[in-house]
Amino acid sequence: MTSGRLHVVGVGPGDPELITFKVARIIAEADVVAYPTTESGGAKAREIAAAHIAPDAREIGFLMPMKVERGPGRAAYDEAAERISAELSRGSSLALLCEGDPMVYGSAMYLFARLSERFETVVVPGITSLTACAAEAGRPLAARNEVLKVLPAPLDPERLAAELATCDAAAIVKVGRHIDAVRGVLRAQGLEASSVLVERATAPDQAVTRLDALPEGARPYFSTILVYRGDEEWR
Repeated sequence: MTSGRLHVVGVGPGDPELITFKVARIIAEADVVAYPTTESGGAKAREIAAAHIAPDAREIGFLMPMKVERGPGRAAYDEAAERISAELSRGSSLALLCEGDPMVYGSAMYLFARLSERFETVVVPGITSLTACAAEAGRPLAARNEVLKVLPAPLDPERLAAELATCDAAAIVKVGRHIDAVRGVLRAQGLEASSVLVERATAPDQAVTRLDALPEGARPYFSTILVYRGDEEWR
């Protein structure tokens, strides 16, 4: 272990007020703050955490290519890990920002894998998009003994259908361009009317729409679908 400390912190789903006290403190005390950026220059995790970044903190923005192929992503994580490693080797305290929770489909897990064996590392959880979507939709993810599954929308439609058939409730994440395929599977199982799509949960422009009311051809990118097929009494 070298002297620098890496903090991998979850900044929550979008509302800056949903950052935990602990994460806010770590960001404020960090010598360096690192976060992913998009090809268009956006940095959502930084936007969420902006109020807590010290004026004299050094910043590392690293590009995350949005591609299906694994190669470009791995190369980007390798490059980001080297930049972060250089700061940690100098003894810096570094906060790596991750939307939602770092260990729930978080991109930060790939940097954790590259760095945690070389540097002292602390992971601090954040509020996930799953719980945020349930809160904004005003419905539980599941109740009592119901089985809840978290399913990635890019799954093959046959696999997605099979998984949905063996659970009482589901949260389908990474919807984006897969909306038509997911909607087709839910419609075939008679679940479209009992599914809710939450876009940009907790953000000022969030939208909560019953899936059967979503216009055909809509492409809601930052979205999650909550599905319920059980009959548990919630009230």
